[in-house]
Amino acid sequence: MTNAQKIKMGLAYQNMSEAQLAREFGTTPQAFSQRIKTDKFTNAELEQIGNIIGAQYISAFEFPDGTRV
Repeated sequence: MTNAQKIKMGLAYQNMSEAQLAREFGTTPQAFSQRIKTDKFTNAELEQIGNIIGAQYISAFEFPDGTRV
């Protein structure tokens, strides 16, 4: 699953529009829509999006012994 798909699912879960997220993210809806299309987000931006939609963004490799990298 791509980050763009995860963002869209998070928006649907929170009943929030992409335009509303864009404004709270600090960009225009048009610019954010383009970012969604290219699916280019840094981990810091994904964390920020998580905060906006009321979720925690977690990015890690988790091994069977519980170790996360």
